[in-house]
Amino acid sequence: MITSPQQEAVDAAIMSRRSVRAFLPQPVAREDIERILEVAARAPSGTNTQPWKVHVLTGQAREDLSAAILAVNADPEQARQHTEEYAYYPREWVSPFIDRRRKVGWDLYALLGLTRENKAGMAAQHARNYRFFDAPVGLIFTIDRILEQGSWLDYGMFLQNIMVAARARGLDTCPQAAFTQYHRVIARQLALPDNEMVVCGMALGWADPGKVENTLLTEREPVGNFAYFRE
Repeated sequence: MITSPQQEAVDAAIMSRRSVRAFLPQPVAREDIERILEVAARAPSGTNTQPWKVHVLTGQAREDLSAAILAVNADPEQARQHTEEYAYYPREWVSPFIDRRRKVGWDLYALLGLTRENKAGMAAQHARNYRFFDAPVGLIFTIDRILEQGSWLDYGMFLQNIMVAARARGLDTCPQAAFTQYHRVIARQLALPDNEMVVCGMALGWADPGKVENTLLTEREPVGNFAYFRE
């Protein structure tokens, strides 16, 4: 099979994408962020509805949102009053999905030296989500409540485009469903209108190569396990 430089570049950007959980403090230029979003907006959407809205947080704005969420998250009684607005994960876990979920969780905790008994350590690691894993850029994605399931499918393609465009520039990301629990805190902090619903968050920046958690490489099923060719 003959490959072109363009094909190799695209494949490399996709294959090198991973969820990075530790970032360097090095800032990302605003023009780079804007170009990444401009490229990502070429994602397809049904009848060109373009359902995405992006709230780009840097500097004090990012710090303020993180502080507001962490203040609630630190109090178990307060945290229990905040629940996700939509079901990202299945209400009932079955194999093989629960097996994959457990494996990636324990693989990460093993790298960090966290055992099953260390509940406080695991909670602290989870809380790092709300600091965008110290990335210089935090992204919060919202969607208009009037839009339906098809627009959420379109949104996924937009998010993937952001992550791939970031990799093409040597940047890394971590998409974060963890933010959905605190959608009311986010709405208040960002003054979101009532029609905007939080989809997820994302950390964007330069991966810290010295952090062990960034060595995690999640497994993927071989094509033969999920693709069915019919002739």
